[in-house]
Parts: sequence; structure tokens; C-alpha cells
Amino acid sequence: MRIGTRGSDLALTQSRYVRSLLGGTDADIPLEIITTSGDKFAEASLSRIGGKGLFTKEIEDALLAGRVDLAVHSLKDLPTENPPGLIVAALLVREDPRDALVSRGGLGLSALPKGARIGTSSLRRRSQILARRPDLVVEELRGNVPTRVKRVEEGRFDAVVVAAAGLRRLGLADRITETIDEEIMLPAPGQGVLGIQTRADDAATIAAVRRLHDPVAAAEATAERSFLAGLGGGCLVPVGARGRVSGETLRLTGFVGHPSGRPTVRRSAEGPIAAAAEIGRALAEVLLSQGAKEILAEVRSDEVFP
Repeated sequence: MRIGTRGSDLALTQSRYVRSLLGGTDADIPLEIITTSGDKFAEASLSRIGGKGLFTKEIEDALLAGRVDLAVHSLKDLPTENPPGLIVAALLVREDPRDALVSRGGLGLSALPKGARIGTSSLRRRSQILARRPDLVVEELRGNVPTRVKRVEEGRFDAVVVAAAGLRRLGLADRITETIDEEIMLPAPGQGVLGIQTRADDAATIAAVRRLHDPVAAAEATAERSFLAGLGGGCLVPVGARGRVSGETLRLTGFVGHPSGRPTVRRSAEGPIAAAAEIGRALAEVLLSQGAKEILAEVRSDEVFP
């Protein structure tokens, strides 16, 4: 088997982790580094280059062409619909899905001084930061996780917000100043989950990776991604979602916000695990009827993305 992966530290770490779970080595499960559109335009604002699959399309093309046999994705980067011929064959046990603050001086989000500069490339994070702290200055920051952490050390930013899962997987958990409570900041749909994508007709590879599949992560991610799809999809819009499984019940909380921090809409719904997709779609309809439709229309317009 050959694994297609981006070349970032985090992507390589995640791909090597999956390879170890499969019991493979570099000799029998080599990694093929594939540069994606998101990597090619590393300095451009994600909201300006836009589009779905910025970090996945070229890898999916390699899968379809048979150059690689599986791909390891951060599920939050993967579009909600697979290209014809591809499937997500397994979702791994979820790492901490929350966002994390890395700051100078060990200050948490509530303690940062007025006018502190926060770096993030995510409109979702920007929206929720400004909803809580409109006195902060949120600025665009791209780059891999170690680079973003380094920008704080260099003094270019007072703090950055990144996924806690990425920091933990890279062995950088000690750099976390604050793991942000989900009451303050809902994560991206699927955040903290690794998805393994394969060709739909590759029975051998599907069988090999299927044993890594976690049903709890799958139920939570299904609800979250169905919610995102119900809102019109896209991993760049300011949408947060968190599903939680308890026994046979799944509770989903969803958020839609404006990059300015206002307005925002946040609601919850719950139901049986077996109805995860339906719960997500129904919650999306509720939010659309309560103001999310107008917020998203403005966010997707040229007024916000010149």
C-alpha cells in the first residue's frame, strides 16, 4: 500500500501514525508527498483563494489515478462529499477536538490585554474570538503548526489559536496556554478526527483500514458534517459543530457566525446515534431559519471576500 500525504510536519506525523497502526514500515507502506493547492498558495488568505478541497483535491486525484492507495486526512479539511470512486473507509478514535490558545506570558483568552494581536486563518475562530472579546485584534496567519507557534515566540503575535489535536500529535502539548472551552469556541466539524480515504473498489485496502474504524468518532463526525452539508458545505465558512455520544444518544451543538463577531446563531439538538445524519441536517435547517442563511450569504459575498 502507498499512502498519499501532504508534506507538512503534522500531515507526515499523522500518516506515519496510521502506517504504524497498520503494522507497516517505510519499506512496505511508503509515503508519497503530494503538494495541494492550499500548500502552493501558502501565504494567501484562505478566504480569498476559497473553494472546497484546498488541502485534499490533488491527493484525491492521485488516489483515483492509482498512484496511491489510501490517504490520511484531517477530517475537518475534507469536503463533505467524496468524488465519485472514492470513500472514507475509516475514521479513527478522536483526539481532543477543541481549539487551543498559545500565548506569550501564559495569558488565557479572557486575560489578554485590550488590543492584543491574535493570529488565525480561520473565519470560524475569528468569529468566536470577537464574539467573546471584540477588543482584540484578529489577524490572518497561515503556515504549519510549528510555524504559527514560532510567530508567538518571535513576538509577531500575542497569541495564536490552533487545533489542540495538532499540537498534541506533534508533541507540542506543553505549548498550550489554554484549551478553549466549547462553550466559548465550538470546533470545526470533524476536528480531531483522522479520516482514511480509499478507492471505493479497492476491497483489500478497505479491509485493511476498516479495523481502525471507531464508531463513536464516526457518529459524532457524521452529525457534524451533515450539519455543515446542510448549511451548504465548505470548510472555510465560520461554522462550528460538536457532536457528543452518551450511551445511545447523540447531542449536537452547531454555530454559525459572522467574521466580525456579530451576529451569531447557536443551537443544539439530540437524538439516537443511528439518526446522526438526520440530526445534523435538521439542526442546519433550524439555524438557517433563525438567521444563519443571511449570515452565510453575506460571508460568501464579494463584500466579505473582495
